[in-house]
Amino acid sequence: MLDIAFIRQNSEKVKEGIAKKNADPKLIDKFLRLDEEWRMKTAALDQLKADQNSLGKELATKKRDDLLSKAEVLKKRVQEISLTRDEFAAKREAILRSLPNIPIEDVPVGKDETENKIVKEVGKIPSYDFIPKDYLLLGEELGLIDVGRAAKTSGSRFGYLFGDAALLEFGLVKLALDTLRPKGFVPVVPPVLIKDSMMGAMGYVDRREDMDETYFLDKDKLYLVGTSEQSIGPMHADEVFEESELSKRYVAFSTCFRREAGSYGKDTKGILRVHQFDKVEMFSFCHPDQSIEEHKLLLSLEEKLMKSLEIPYRVVEMCTGDLGNVAAAKFDIEAWLPSQNQYRETHSTSNATDFQARRLNIKFKPKDVKQKSRYVHTLNGTAFAIGRTIIAIIENYQTKKGTIRVPEVLRGYLGKEEIGRG
Repeated sequence: MLDIAFIRQNSEKVKEGIAKKNADPKLIDKFLRLDEEWRMKTAALDQLKADQNSLGKELATKKRDDLLSKAEVLKKRVQEISLTRDEFAAKREAILRSLPNIPIEDVPVGKDETENKIVKEVGKIPSYDFIPKDYLLLGEELGLIDVGRAAKTSGSRFGYLFGDAALLEFGLVKLALDTLRPKGFVPVVPPVLIKDSMMGAMGYVDRREDMDETYFLDKDKLYLVGTSEQSIGPMHADEVFEESELSKRYVAFSTCFRREAGSYGKDTKGILRVHQFDKVEMFSFCHPDQSIEEHKLLLSLEEKLMKSLEIPYRVVEMCTGDLGNVAAAKFDIEAWLPSQNQYRETHSTSNATDFQARRLNIKFKPKDVKQKSRYVHTLNGTAFAIGRTIIAIIENYQTKKGTIRVPEVLRGYLGKEEIGRG
């Protein structure tokens, strides 16, 4: 949620910012009109209540009919103005919640994903003296992945991981924890069901397309999380950190759930786009003056993990039109998939500035006692999206004889150098 005072004082800057995200800048004019009406009704209501207090004191000593009649009139007016003010407040709140976060100034301006910026490419794309197999074909041949039985059990877009594929998952989780704990990340296994108010506060169900991606249990008013950060952010709702506690970092492991309503074609087969997947996610509550550097740290840690797997990847900076509602800046990492002869997304990291913290009411107390408490900035970053990382490993480490070499960094976790039949 944007700062109302900031909107009032910097309306043109806010218009420019939301326009870069393809939102209608006229919403700001509408918001300001409603805000002005709300402020006028609030002032009128305050005056009426002050008149009521004065009249109440007079009635304490004088029980005159004219005073009692005046008190009834004031009471009715207070009720009428309160109702009108609440209507303006609700309309104002609805617009405020529809406004996206404003991009950080150096984010490249663009209308959609076609204008994202490739920052760099890392690692040598492998060459083969054989035609590389698709991960699903190879995974099924080696008994690692079974989508047929998953479809029988759960329907389309689910999969079983067996044997060494399951061990790869646990190895990746351990690798992420071993890498991130020395950087101050506290491991956590969070709930995967959260209140609708908390999901709303995180900003992930403000748009129709966001709602279409989520699973909601109407009877319980609970959402299944689509990423671990959705239950980590609300963990500190209505809390105040000491400045010395920042940055407060977590690394969360959880199962995640998405409808993948907009996906189609080849991606709907196998385990690339599934309804249920596991993920290791970084989350940071940090000082507002440090969030840009914190964002760089999260990206560097994602790169460190990818480099440790020795999988070719590229870093992509999202343009303003592809940031989504919450992020003020965002980077993706895309891993090379030989069978598709292209890079595919495996990681993302976003700086949400104070957009989520404002809704969640998460602040910190500055060391200078003369300063008021301020909202923290929140950031998230993928350590490993397990399924997609396993896909990248299978494809990049396949051999001519139909086996899969285990990345060196994971051999200690699996206890072997190669995954074969049987």
